[in-house]
Amino acid sequence: MASSRRRTAAITTLAAAALVLPLTAGCGAVEQALSCAQTAATITEAAADLQQAASDATENPAEATAALDRIDKSLDTLGDSTGDADLGKAVDDLDKGVQDARDAINEGRPPEVGPVTDAAGELAKVCSPG
Repeated sequence: MASSRRRTAAITTLAAAALVLPLTAGCGAVEQALSCAQTAATITEAAADLQQAASDATENPAEATAALDRIDKSLDTLGDSTGDADLGKAVDDLDKGVQDARDAINEGRPPEVGPVTDAAGELAKVCSPG
């Protein structure tokens, strides 16, 4: 009788684990998708700020640099958690666009914002749920 109870308890425990594990894995995926979407929104906003600041970047580089810094900070967060090839490519493209824009500002030229906004749009697409 005691072994029957132990066997029933073991079966119940295994069944519960079989139900809980996929749910917790699913939660992790949902949390990662939400984090990706939130980061993509932050980057898209910073790219829009960069676009506005770009025309004045040669005279007032601080605004453009601040927008680039925000994008860099978000990229660091996102880049650390990426395991998706499309997401990784979008992050790499955005990183290159940011670096090129930063180089232009440092050289006293207006930054090319097209590659940054294009990559930010791609990132938003990749991070969109569904």
